[in-house]
Amino acid sequence: MTRTTEPTRPRRRIFADLTPLSASPDYRRLWLGGTISWVGQAMTALAISLQVYEITRSSFAVGLVGLFSLVPLIVFGLYGGAVADTVDRRKLGLYSSLGAAALSVLLAAAALLGYHRVWFLYAVVALQAVCGALTGPARSAMIPRLLPAEQLPAANALNSVTMTFGTMVGPALGGLIVAVGGCEWAYLIDAVTFTAALYAMWRLPSMKPDRAEGARGRASVADGLRFLGTRPNIRMTFFTDMAAMVLAQPKALFPAIALLWYGDEATTVGLMVAAIAAGALMGGLFSGWQSRIRRHGLAILLAVAGWGSAIAVFGLTRNLWLGLFFLALAGYADTVSMVFRTTMLQAATPDDMRGRLQGVFIVVVAGGPRLGDFLAGTAADLTSPAVAVTCGGLACVLVVGLLALRWRNFARYNADSPQA
Repeated sequence: MTRTTEPTRPRRRIFADLTPLSASPDYRRLWLGGTISWVGQAMTALAISLQVYEITRSSFAVGLVGLFSLVPLIVFGLYGGAVADTVDRRKLGLYSSLGAAALSVLLAAAALLGYHRVWFLYAVVALQAVCGALTGPARSAMIPRLLPAEQLPAANALNSVTMTFGTMVGPALGGLIVAVGGCEWAYLIDAVTFTAALYAMWRLPSMKPDRAEGARGRASVADGLRFLGTRPNIRMTFFTDMAAMVLAQPKALFPAIALLWYGDEATTVGLMVAAIAAGALMGGLFSGWQSRIRRHGLAILLAVAGWGSAIAVFGLTRNLWLGLFFLALAGYADTVSMVFRTTMLQAATPDDMRGRLQGVFIVVVAGGPRLGDFLAGTAADLTSPAVAVTCGGLACVLVVGLLALRWRNFARYNADSPQA
């Protein structure tokens, strides 16, 4: 008697899908190296802030650290994407990571020699941002070459775990190391952790862009922007992210909220920041279901609307633990949105354009929250923190709805036949 076999169905998962780690040794090394080095970079970022404050005793001077990193990140984000579409991405990632490691060694040497100059730290921060702006587009453009399209959501969820884990663990570990051994030890450990990323890049095969026939030898930023102008679905991934990060970004208001609503500034601010990070981490750890979703555009719209709704409800509650829950919910929604936005960007973009559009992605991700901080702070001064937070969240939901109505095909986007 012949047994009939049923088609194999995708296994239902709750936790993160680890298939990309087992399917591709190159991706596995890249992910592990990135996870280790991300923790080291977060340690260095904290150590630099502590060192600047120790030198100047000025919070304004510490705030300038962010400005000195933001400007090169935005400027070189676009340029780095164009470079990634011109040269071997493996070499670009390798050399820029090597440059970042050398900067950590330079920081450690200066600290050990007692050279404490704030201008020197600002300069190093700016150069670190340049290295990051060159590495980011190259690394992201590599992933679709290492994995099949159906594994991209799982890979991007794993990448979100890397970033969130580093953001949570790196500063805590860095603070402990600085307290025990000084800033120089944090810098030295960061330089050592870069060896993991360097080894992963070194083991990769050549990653030259697949240039279209007749394409010019050097990729142009302007060509990338023109290409983006003809691809409404990809543009929508940027528009929806801007709606969330510009209109419903409450972090700048956390100190005022902690003091006015809960009467405790430092501890409560830390809890609120940690709540968003914890929710984002959960979004990566419990991401097994995401690989089964094919309507990526609809998932993005729902996730961004979920972020805005959670932020709006946070602005209405005065119970700390309930507020932390909604912040964690917002962080979870943000990770879901990021996973599908990145996947769509990778899958629906030709290989010779991936670097440049990833450069635009870096600019949006880096600049959006800063603009959101300014908008939220201004609105809070004109009204109140509660009005600014709640109205910002509702505005995010409204704008996402209007965007969905204007570009209806975005909600119909299907990963089985990606169309930019």
